[in-house]
Amino acid sequence: MRPEALFPIFKPVTALAGIGPKLAQAVETLVGPKIVNLLWHLPSGIVDRRHSPAIALARAGEIATLTVTVERHRKPPNARLPYKVVCSDATGRMTLVFFHAHEDYLTKTLPVGETRVISGRIEMFDGEVQMAHPDHIGTLEDSYRIRAVEPVYPLTAGLSPKVLHKAIRGALDAAPELPEWIEPGWLARNDWRPWRECLHVAHAPADDADLSPTTPVRMRLAYDELLANQLALAIVRASLRRLKGRAIAGACTIRRKAR
Repeated sequence: MRPEALFPIFKPVTALAGIGPKLAQAVETLVGPKIVNLLWHLPSGIVDRRHSPAIALARAGEIATLTVTVERHRKPPNARLPYKVVCSDATGRMTLVFFHAHEDYLTKTLPVGETRVISGRIEMFDGEVQMAHPDHIGTLEDSYRIRAVEPVYPLTAGLSPKVLHKAIRGALDAAPELPEWIEPGWLARNDWRPWRECLHVAHAPADDADLSPTTPVRMRLAYDELLANQLALAIVRASLRRLKGRAIAGACTIRRKAR
């Protein structure tokens, strides 16, 4: 019987905010139908947004987070062309490029004369610094929401990184504090933290080294999973051994005739 403390993470993923039936199908295809499945869907990479150059020092291909002032909007003559927003800082200008843009959304998000923090991949076109569809746009006040190092997860069709990140954060919030079940000396020798703390750390890698399966955090989680599976199997086997057998009348006679 499953301990009551684990009930919250064995609920269906639809119990998480923002996950309806359609998104639940995508999550189930990717990891499984339960909240606990999201806990074991660990990052496979990172996006490092700590690089914050001035516009004049930005280089093509790099991920950068810049603080800019919005100068003007360039609405295209027809919808097939990109919508452009010209921004600047003390060192130069850059252009934000949006395809299939919604003008109302962009004028509200990037008002002329206002300062914004943007993050995304730098590109160069005709000698001009550009950023197509920034990953993040925010005011100075809410720039803290742009994570310096962002985990990257494997995805599936119909599931965006933003939705998956939110679902995993919800799963982490639902993970309970559990009594320690590993002997203290073994924990100390392996430099293992508590289970719930390991989950949170594993989903917040600071660099590529934190993605290795041999890190103490991931080793602890793997050990827990293996130990839990072995204990569950032992319980099932013990239960089966306690079951009474049934004698079948005439079984020996049938065997002799079959020979």
